Amino acid sequence: MKIALAQINTTVGDFGGNAEKIIAFAGRARDRGAGLVIFPELALCGYPPRDLVERASFVESCECELKRLAERLPPIPALVGTVKRSGASQGKTVMDAAALLMGGSIVVDYAKILLPFYDVFDESRYFEPGFGPVVYTLDGERLGLTVCEDVWNDKNFWKRQLYSRDPVEETVRAGAALILNIAASPFMRGKIRLRYDMLRAIAWERSMPVVYVNLVGGNDGLVFDGSSCAFDAGGNLIARAVSFEEDLILCDVPGGSGELHDAPASEVEAVCRALLLGTKDYVAKCGFRQAIVGLSGGIDSSLVAVLAARALGPKQVHGVAMPGPYSSPASLRDAEALARNLGIHFHVVPIGQMFESYLAALAPLFAGLPPDVTEENVQARIRGNILMALSNKLGALVLSTGNKSELAVGYCTLYGDMAGGLAVIADVPKTMVYELARYLNAQADQTPPIPVACFDKPPSAELRPNQTDQDTLPPYDVLDAILQAYIEENLRVREIAARLSLDPQLVRDTVRRVTAAEYKRQQAAPALKVTAKAFGIGRRFPIANKFED
Repeated sequence: MKIALAQINTTVGDFGGNAEKIIAFAGRARDRGAGLVIFPELALCGYPPRDLVERASFVESCECELKRLAERLPPIPALVGTVKRSGASQGKTVMDAAALLMGGSIVVDYAKILLPFYDVFDESRYFEPGFGPVVYTLDGERLGLTVCEDVWNDKNFWKRQLYSRDPVEETVRAGAALILNIAASPFMRGKIRLRYDMLRAIAWERSMPVVYVNLVGGNDGLVFDGSSCAFDAGGNLIARAVSFEEDLILCDVPGGSGELHDAPASEVEAVCRALLLGTKDYVAKCGFRQAIVGLSGGIDSSLVAVLAARALGPKQVHGVAMPGPYSSPASLRDAEALARNLGIHFHVVPIGQMFESYLAALAPLFAGLPPDVTEENVQARIRGNILMALSNKLGALVLSTGNKSELAVGYCTLYGDMAGGLAVIADVPKTMVYELARYLNAQADQTPPIPVACFDKPPSAELRPNQTDQDTLPPYDVLDAILQAYIEENLRVREIAARLSLDPQLVRDTVRRVTAAEYKRQQAAPALKVTAKAFGIGRRFPIANKFED
């Protein structure tokens, strides 16, 4: 049997559009001689549907579209991810299912057993778990059906299991000779390699082929990399789809052969492609065509502008420089050079007079009080107002330019530089910002888009004379190491200080800043997740919080 892995990009709630895509890919698979085509988890309704599954009309639409899809598919069996009603008198009313469509009908379906409840996942909030394994014989092959998390609890691979059940083991005991897994597994650094290692281990330990089809595309802050693959019974990789793009590949499991498409050459490339795909899909799926980026002449806004231009096309991006009383002439020159190199629209809106008007209006209220961070924030908020005014007028989405390091410690201004509809690099530490910027410059066919000065100048918000970020923050390589240990690894202050050979007071002060900035982060734009722990739905801490490590 030749199996087709149909790695598609779906949109939540677009039943008609998703169904048409499934039909088109199934037709291509049939034309290429496949005997079975497999689609990702919840491919019909889109992933993640979140609270939409609590609406009866959403579930009914999904069930009706699934029946229509079964009737309209070309003559090839298709395994499709969908939502179905559980029929349970207690518990949740819906299940995350894999339906095998063949001959115009649904011949069998399987409900996901393991429902993840960590990081960005909240599936036990919505779904009723499946009851047990499903093995279906097709053309003599005993196919074991599983959905995403069902393969993430193998006792031979993980030191600590999160669940008491192991669906893979149950499926093997039920007589499966081949494991099929449909997934919607979001990207983070190292995730592609981790999945390959885990699936290879399952195939080798069970002496059984494993075929894995993952979703691709961006949905809100999550980016799905695809990277679908197949392993033979010896744990050898025999098929691999391209990452971060739609793809259709075939594999001959009994023959131990398949198509091997290119994978990212490095983690920097993988993160870059994730940000490009996430930006492109967020803008398009939210109904926008154009984007606006505030250009300061610094490395962060430069990186966001390059990503936007590559994701959307240069003519769809507006760069806006807003020099203020403390902006250096060099910063404006760097912003203009970047825009020229990219071929994006470039606008200059000086804020000096607006800032003076604000100060004059506030003077009676500020009488007798010394200047402080207030005046700095006023400048940032003037810029935020300008960007949002252009957004309203042009119908374009503002992309905020703050990085994870700044957001973590509150080195950002609410309703100022945090203004926007998507925080493109809010899960990218400052040190990685430089890595990505160098990578993109190296990829340029002609003139590198980001001026050399953006790499060389000390990072600065330019909101007061001679200001640099390191006036109030540790060096970014130190800060990022602390933040990774605290946010992604949940280490204690003393553990971080010992590991990094740092003054415990420096670590403690940094952690206090992270805690104090929670109220800002919960008002930030959605961020594209690329690390193990991003700010947003995957990290939920109370704002009113007196706990101290």
